[in-house]
Amino acid sequence: MEKINQKKTQDRSQTRQNSLPVMEEFLSIQGEGAHSGRAAWFIRLAGCDVGCVWCDVKESWDAEAHRICSVDEMAERALGSGAPMVVITGGEPLMHHLDLLTGTLIDAGLQVHIETSGAHPLSGHFHWITLSPKKFKAPLPEILPLADELKIVVYHKSDFAWAEKFAALVRDDCRLFLQPEWSRNRETAPLILDYIRLHPQWSVSLQIHKYLDVP
Repeated sequence: MEKINQKKTQDRSQTRQNSLPVMEEFLSIQGEGAHSGRAAWFIRLAGCDVGCVWCDVKESWDAEAHRICSVDEMAERALGSGAPMVVITGGEPLMHHLDLLTGTLIDAGLQVHIETSGAHPLSGHFHWITLSPKKFKAPLPEILPLADELKIVVYHKSDFAWAEKFAALVRDDCRLFLQPEWSRNRETAPLILDYIRLHPQWSVSLQIHKYLDVP
């Protein structure tokens, strides 16, 4: 009986991996962080329990409000886009099992990146992990040493101390970025520039896709 129950659990897990809730998929440029300016195919998975008050894609939070897509369909569209890089984002993408999706994309010869708050266990395989921790739901400690890039969204002066807290916990070669929250850009961008002048281990990240008015 134990083996049968285990098999049923495995089947349910495999079903969740085979199809995922997707808010949108689109070709654009990576507008933020270390790979800013590069062509990328974005897969925005639906579902989020982090709840940032300044989130600009709150419509992604409810997974049940969006279509379910198969992994094969997503991989076919990603490959057909012509972009060498796929960015899996959300919502919070790590609410879902990503082993099958990322494996399929990598097998197709694509570079696979993820943008995550780190609030859920890591699943999937990635060429680049962008960790953007949020005060609303802190990242899991085991995610921190896996990050290739730490991106802190600065909404208030207190966010600099928040940034340094996590900078001390990531790898030495992890790229460090401070990004002004878009609605408070005029207030926070000058603070970020002043901070980076005194703390040159950090770089500024700008949402250049918003300046260019592209998705």
